Amino acid sequence: MLSHRYDRAVAKEQLLDADARTDRTDLDGALNYLLVGSDRRPGDTGPDQRSDTILIVHVPEGRREAYLVSIPRDLLVAIPPANGFGGGQDKINAAYEHGGGGEAGARLLSATLNRLTGIRFDGAALIDFSGFRKVIDLLGGVQMCVDTEVRSIHTNRVFPTGCQQMDGAQALDYVRQRYNLPGGDYDRQHHQQQLLRAMLDRAGQSDLRSNPVKLDRVLRAVGGSLTVDTNGVPLEDLLLALRALPADGMRGVQVPSSPQTIDEVSYVVLDNGGNGLFEAVRDTRVSDWAQANPRWVTRL
Repeated sequence: MLSHRYDRAVAKEQLLDADARTDRTDLDGALNYLLVGSDRRPGDTGPDQRSDTILIVHVPEGRREAYLVSIPRDLLVAIPPANGFGGGQDKINAAYEHGGGGEAGARLLSATLNRLTGIRFDGAALIDFSGFRKVIDLLGGVQMCVDTEVRSIHTNRVFPTGCQQMDGAQALDYVRQRYNLPGGDYDRQHHQQQLLRAMLDRAGQSDLRSNPVKLDRVLRAVGGSLTVDTNGVPLEDLLLALRALPADGMRGVQVPSSPQTIDEVSYVVLDNGGNGLFEAVRDTRVSDWAQANPRWVTRL
């Protein structure tokens, strides 16, 4: 079966620190997953392996909605010691680097998040976002709606406002931009959330189920871009549990925070400890929190 082939294709590692892991994942209850995105492949041992994207995916019981909570990569946090790193204050995306990148980097990042938020995770995924370019192309591209015209600092490509079809290279180029946008990195976080929604939409619209060759190519491309930690749950069971999640039930959440310059270094600092967001995730009250804090929530 393709599901078993996909299961074998995806690398499985311990991505979560022991203190950041739930004792037991209950697929019938609320779920919290950590998604770490990097432009480097998992296992790459090269220098400067900072995580480009950090997302907490919160799925309330009932599977009718999901919240993608973007953690600002410049968020000032206390990183615990690990792998020869003595611990200390730094930007949260540096935790991945201080941990050595790859699986060890993800573990230190999860420990850092657990210390900051008190959230324990039901699983984690380490994503090579540049590897998703092939997946997007195999899906026939994605529809992205550009809210502010921006010129790429990487390719000089101009993205005009309006909804448009993008191939993998264009989509990944667009969601990496944060300069010359009114919201800076907050806009980049929102655009990355939009891309995940667009990929799910496109996968649902395509003829994957009736085209086993195309499905096989997509699954193998996804598998080659992922390392997962399912906390002991069979990957097939997890996918079945999440299959009914409606794409229009996805919400993007930004952590209440603001930029601040400290000792001539630009950081992001929490507003009032995150304004109750992390407690809401722990207590499965995110829907109520979202209604009370519409400024930080976007329908994707």
